[in-house]
Amino acid sequence: MIPLEAAEALHLSTIGSARCELADGTPQEFPFGICQIEFFGEITGGRVLVGPSGIEPLLGVTALESVGFIVDPRTQTLKRLPALSLKRSAGCRIPLAAAL
Repeated sequence: MIPLEAAEALHLSTIGSARCELADGTPQEFPFGICQIEFFGEITGGRVLVGPSGIEPLLGVTALESVGFIVDPRTQTLKRLPALSLKRSAGCRIPLAAAL
């Protein structure tokens, strides 16, 4: 999630909206766009929610994991994985032909 002023500075075009649950449990809908995300010298792409002006940017776990980082809950630090896992997950059983 990025603040509105950052989305405007990036000329981010919104293409949809996503319903989210805030930390206090309140549901709220935010517009989103798709863009390239770069951090720690790694590049990925994904959905970027556009929040209200002045909010603190928030990087989600999906973007982190897609370039090989995890959050260690014990130390509350980022850890780089030695390699991206391409093992089949139990929730990912969609045949490629069906996805296309």
